Amino acid sequence: MPPGPRIPGWLLGLLLLWRPEEFLARCARRYGTTFTLRLGRKLGTLVYLSDPGDIKELFRGDHETFRAGEANGTILAPLLGSASVLVTDGDTHRRQRRLMNPAFHGRSVDALAPMMAQIAAREIESWPVGVEFATRPLFQVITLEVILRAVIGADDETHLAELREALPPLVDLNLLAMMQFAFPRLQEMWPWKRFKPIEARANAALYAEIDRCRTDPDLEDRSDVLATLVRAREEDGDHLSPTELRDQLVTLLLAGHETTATGLAWAVERLVRHPEVLAKAQTAACDGDDTYLDAVVTETLRVRPVVPDISRRVTRPAEFAGHQLRTGVLVDPAILLVHKSAANYEDPERFDPQRFVGKPPDPAVWLPFGGGNRRCLGAAFAATEMRVVLRELLTRVELEPTTAAGEAAKIRHVTLIPKRGAQVRILSRLPSPVVMKRAWT
Repeated sequence: MPPGPRIPGWLLGLLLLWRPEEFLARCARRYGTTFTLRLGRKLGTLVYLSDPGDIKELFRGDHETFRAGEANGTILAPLLGSASVLVTDGDTHRRQRRLMNPAFHGRSVDALAPMMAQIAAREIESWPVGVEFATRPLFQVITLEVILRAVIGADDETHLAELREALPPLVDLNLLAMMQFAFPRLQEMWPWKRFKPIEARANAALYAEIDRCRTDPDLEDRSDVLATLVRAREEDGDHLSPTELRDQLVTLLLAGHETTATGLAWAVERLVRHPEVLAKAQTAACDGDDTYLDAVVTETLRVRPVVPDISRRVTRPAEFAGHQLRTGVLVDPAILLVHKSAANYEDPERFDPQRFVGKPPDPAVWLPFGGGNRRCLGAAFAATEMRVVLRELLTRVELEPTTAAGEAAKIRHVTLIPKRGAQVRILSRLPSPVVMKRAWT
C-alpha cells in the first residue's frame, strides 16, 4: 500500500472535513503523488492519486477491478436509489448511458438554453441592490427551477408548487444527515428518522410526474430531459422503468441543482475579487461572446472544483502505480491536487480564464466532471447552464468588486461550497437588459 499518515481514522476524517484542500496538499508534499488515508471500518481506506498518468491509467483500467458505481453506492445509493447511473456498473451502467445519452446531446441541451435564460432573468430581477447577500441560496432557486422545468418538464403551477416543496429537502443534506447512510440504524432515531417521510413525499411527487409524462399525448413534442428519457428505446424495445426514471431524476436533482448552484456561486466569488476579469466577462456577456464566458466557467471549475475527488472501489487485489492494492480499497483521483499543481498549470492559484480562451481543457488535468467512460453525463448541461445564468446576471446588474479575502471552502455532503455562501453586493441594475448580438439557437 502507498504511504500515508499513521494517526487515528476519526482524526484523519476531521482534518479532511475541516480543511480538505490544505490537508490533501500537505499529504502530497510529504508522501508524494500517491498516498493512503485510513479512515476506519465504515469510511474505508482511500488511496489518493494526483499524477495525471496514474489517473489516466485508472480511467482506462479494468472497469470490473476498479468500479465507480460500487464506490459511489456506499453513501449515495440510499439517497439516489440503486438504479441511479452513478451507482451502477458493468452492463447495467452501459445500457443506462446508451438510453440517457440523447437527453444530454449538444443539440438537446442547446434547445433548453432559452428556458434557462428566462428562469435566470426572472429570478435575478428580484435580487437586492446595495446590500451584501449570499448568492448560493439564490442560485439554488434558479437551478431548482431549471430542473423542474427543463429536466422534469413540469409546467402546471400546482404541480410545480408541490415539487418545489418536496424535492429540495431530499438532497439538501448536511454531513450530520448523511451519517444515516453510513450507519443505517440512525434512521430509527431523531433527527435522522425525519428523512423517510421526506423521501416518501419526494417519491410521490416524482412518480406522479413520470406517470403524467408517460401518458402525455404531446410526449413526442416535449423537449425536457424526462420526456427524452421516456421516449428512449434500444433496438430490442428495452426502456427505462419508472423506478430507473425516478432514480435518474434524483441523481440529476443532486448533480444538476446543488452542484451547478455551487459552481455559479464560486464563479461570482472569483469574479468580484478580480475586477479586470469581471469587466471582461461583463463585456463578453453584453457582446454575446460565449467563448470568454465558457472560459470563465472552465477556469472557475478548475480553481474551485465543486467535487474534491472521485472514487473507484478495488474489487480484487491489484497492482497499481507500483503498489499492491487490497480488495475494498477506494482509489480516488484528487481533483483538488491535480487542478492546483504547478506541473499541470502555470501559476495554478491565479484565476485566469484567458488560459482557456480558444483552448479546450486537457481532460488529463481538468477533472471537475470526472473522466473516462464514467465522465458525468450532464457535463454539457451544467456548463451551458452556468454560462447562460452568468450571461443573464452580467447583462442585468453591476457587481461591486471587493478586496476581501477569498471565501474558504467547506464540505457539504459530497461538495465544496463557499463558506459564506459567496457574498456579493449589487451596485445597480443596468438601464435595460442588453440585447444579445447573437440570437439564441
